[in-house]
Amino acid sequence: MNIKRFIWASLAVFAAFEIIDTIVHGIILSKTYAALADLWRPDMMSKMWLMHLGSFIIAFLFTYIFIRGYENKGLAEGVRYGLIIGLFMNIPYAFYEYAMYPLPLSLCLQWFVYGMIEIIICGIIVAAIYKK
Repeated sequence: MNIKRFIWASLAVFAAFEIIDTIVHGIILSKTYAALADLWRPDMMSKMWLMHLGSFIIAFLFTYIFIRGYENKGLAEGVRYGLIIGLFMNIPYAFYEYAMYPLPLSLCLQWFVYGMIEIIICGIIVAAIYKK
């Protein structure tokens, strides 16, 4: 394992998570979230650091798993990895939430679609940075 590339790829994935999450949740879905304000914790913003910490940990794990199966097949490997991990992460995230909480199906479908796009982009990033 190339530690330097591992760290750079992990940090780049974390940055991508933060940027994409800000665009999706802070801009695109903001009106939907505002309409569902009664469902969210009143002190949610004070707990956002937990989400950032989670994204940081996921970025390193995401990159580590990629490296363990690395085949040096270019960006297509990153897309394929992103698809697989995206399905693994986003099916439970989007649809379990729908089953458990009174959320609109349209929101959960958007979480799934935007989540898949995010993870595929992150797969491409890690493949581009970790290449030999």
